[in-house]
Amino acid sequence: MILELFTYGFMQRALVAGVLIGVLCAVLGVFLVLRRFSLIGDGLAHVSFGSVALALFAGLEGAAMLLVSVPVVLLSSLGILRLAGNARLGGDAAIGIVSSLGVSLGVVLAVLGRGYGVDLMSYLFGSILAISRAELLVAAGLFVVVTGLLWLYFHDLAALTFNEELAAVSGINVRFLNSLLAVLTALTVVLAMKLVGVMLISALLILPAATALQVARGFRMTVLAAVGVSLLSVTGGIMLSFALNLPTGATIILLAFALFCCSLLLRRYFLCRS
Repeated sequence: MILELFTYGFMQRALVAGVLIGVLCAVLGVFLVLRRFSLIGDGLAHVSFGSVALALFAGLEGAAMLLVSVPVVLLSSLGILRLAGNARLGGDAAIGIVSSLGVSLGVVLAVLGRGYGVDLMSYLFGSILAISRAELLVAAGLFVVVTGLLWLYFHDLAALTFNEELAAVSGINVRFLNSLLAVLTALTVVLAMKLVGVMLISALLILPAATALQVARGFRMTVLAAVGVSLLSVTGGIMLSFALNLPTGATIILLAFALFCCSLLLRRYFLCRS
């Protein structure tokens, strides 16, 4: 039964896309969780809802929708970063302002364009099993770009994550790296829309990282553990959802949460033994 799943073309595309997106969410999630900035994923997810509604309103479908979603979410991520630098606002207020604007835009456009309500709902809750070959190629291209930049600036981003002031004193361009992290998160959110949907993107960014932080020691091991948890959640969730006829995005997140609960129990067990 399980082996038969891999014979379907749509399942193969879903698993490949899921692996690519799962890796990105895990690595970026570690940086965001450690910097207490993990809710930016939730904020950008709400913006992506507005961008999808705008793309559908403009008559775009499939991979062509990224022509609208990518620039809108990218600009929104930089906008959040700019607003967060305001001493009277802070990061949480900045995320709230931009995310509420994105949702409002999506709702208004959904009312104006009554014909695409079903398409919009698929992006709210994910439809990875319906991913097309063109969308997979776009996801692969963005994966290469994001992972390449993460690899290039990995050490600087790690230094920034643990001590921003020390990183600045060491000559690291903190402003550029903050912008880079926001941009990479925006690209990942756009990709993850198809996997788990707008409503669950932030969970895929947070849960694998939070799970890894419970059991791993050292930054590199935490990143690797987060990737492992994310891949197990995504691949397991896709196969379970197909076999049991369940919503794919929700199944992935529930499996990720189950792994998080296991990590808490495991950590508590070892603490009691020590």
